[in-house]
Amino acid sequence: MARPAGPGREALLRAGLEVAEVRGLSRMSVNAVVEAAGMAKGSFYQHFRDRLSYLVALHGKYHDALEARVLAEIDGLPPGRERISAGLHGYLDASLETTGTRALLVQARTEPDLYDETRVRNARTRDLVVPELVALGWEDPVPIAHMVVAMGFDITMEELVCGRRDDLREGLLRLVLR
Repeated sequence: MARPAGPGREALLRAGLEVAEVRGLSRMSVNAVVEAAGMAKGSFYQHFRDRLSYLVALHGKYHDALEARVLAEIDGLPPGRERISAGLHGYLDASLETTGTRALLVQARTEPDLYDETRVRNARTRDLVVPELVALGWEDPVPIAHMVVAMGFDITMEELVCGRRDDLREGLLRLVLR
């Protein structure tokens, strides 16, 4: 049975972000994670049932940190133009600056074991965008929010390859803000 969160678990998750950045998810092994964490292999199995439960926890840790950063960016702003702009830029900036983004945003979408987790996170993000769209006067904002999340992800992929793309960021905002 897996142990609750603690320093060992956190060390393994931090190490996993580093390994994911270099190797990607498909080539991330338990051995590579424990080596990066400076821990024995048995320690891994004290905290995680298997590689899949580890990947799910790693995905969750990454997205929790990303979401917290975005929420801090929009804190205190009323729903609408300024807040959706701050949220989009906060998400994209955090994606560029956070270890493991390529693996945990891009590769997680092609990792069958993480598909359900990815859908849940996308839905949470969509639900954060809906009040912004309502404040902007969008009717039936849920499908529009779904597309905003998809376009934000696409911009993230482009920025991971080419660096920050203000033209794409501003283009998305022009579409949303009409």
